Amino acid sequence: MSFKREIQGVIVSKSGDKTVSVLVERKVVHPRYRKIVKRFKKYLVHDEKNTANVGDTVVAIECRPLSKCKSFRLKTILAAGVE
Repeated sequence: MSFKREIQGVIVSKSGDKTVSVLVERKVVHPRYRKIVKRFKKYLVHDEKNTANVGDTVVAIECRPLSKCKSFRLKTILAAGVE
């Protein structure tokens, strides 16, 4: 059994057909100053049914590479966004 990563973030753009761009925020401790700082990364996520909109909070699960940059699939939409 292989471990599938799950990421949670906010959709910042719709990047073409069946693709959304998800901004994931994580909090890490700064190595020198011991302060909690935010780190951000954007992932391209495959949205098969084109159901997600900009501003939605979503959960994506790791899968086989679907294109050069896409290796996550949309799992669930947790909360609807403003738009």
